[in-house]
Amino acid sequence: MKITDFDIYRDLIKSRSGMVLTQDKAYMLDSRLSPVARKWGFESLSAMTQSLRGVPNKNMISDIVEAMSTHDTSFFRDIGPFYVLRDTLLPYLRKNTVRDTKKLRVWCNACSSGQEPYSVAMILKEQAAQMPGWSFEILATDISHEVLELAKDGIYTQTEVQRGVPVQYLLKYFTHKGDKWQVNADIRSMIKFQNLNLLEPMPSIGPIDLVVCRNILLHFDEQTQTSVMKNIAALMNPQGFFMLGGSDTNEQATQIFREIDAKWKIYALPGSNFS
Repeated sequence: MKITDFDIYRDLIKSRSGMVLTQDKAYMLDSRLSPVARKWGFESLSAMTQSLRGVPNKNMISDIVEAMSTHDTSFFRDIGPFYVLRDTLLPYLRKNTVRDTKKLRVWCNACSSGQEPYSVAMILKEQAAQMPGWSFEILATDISHEVLELAKDGIYTQTEVQRGVPVQYLLKYFTHKGDKWQVNADIRSMIKFQNLNLLEPMPSIGPIDLVVCRNILLHFDEQTQTSVMKNIAALMNPQGFFMLGGSDTNEQATQIFREIDAKWKIYALPGSNFS
């Protein structure tokens, strides 16, 4: 691919999604975007690239951005943060969240095909007995319409559930559907899936008690990371928590939040009473 063609995609993807596409990832363009070119009736990727120099169809641009998005995920990924949620964050929120209704709000960013928000939902369901009278609300967002449709169905292959789901949870919260497994309706009902671009205005859902933002900010440049985290912080419960992923760096996060767990990259707002 010509450097000028690569630059078109790099700038387009950066402006529409915040993701930084580096030259060493140029090889991904052909494999991921050739199907998009065929979908839109172009004979080749080069032909679609040429069309981007004019006034391209906004839906085609959306397809390009979705195709270049990273959707690798799994249930209970890096398990440690989920133990911290269960054993430390939830007990604290139960005692320190003061509002008219006992409702715990969680926001999972870049939720992909849903494994992460479903993992959070199972943890909350397991702890419901220790939080009598509380209800749980999980917002799961992603830039990709396609993966959100998969997430809503909550249907996974044997390989996907084997990537992290404890056997007792599989038997308790999933139903066997042929050669696949579907998350039970009571867990699915805890989650609202919604399309969201983190570069666009944030949803008005606050106060949010836990923001799960794992392994997405690493695809942004430092300025975009800082901007997104500031916007998220503005929506949080003053006693709430912010969680990054194992592949994320914490340099920008520590400028906005107070680190409370260095190993699992969990943060609180500066004014939080958590110690």
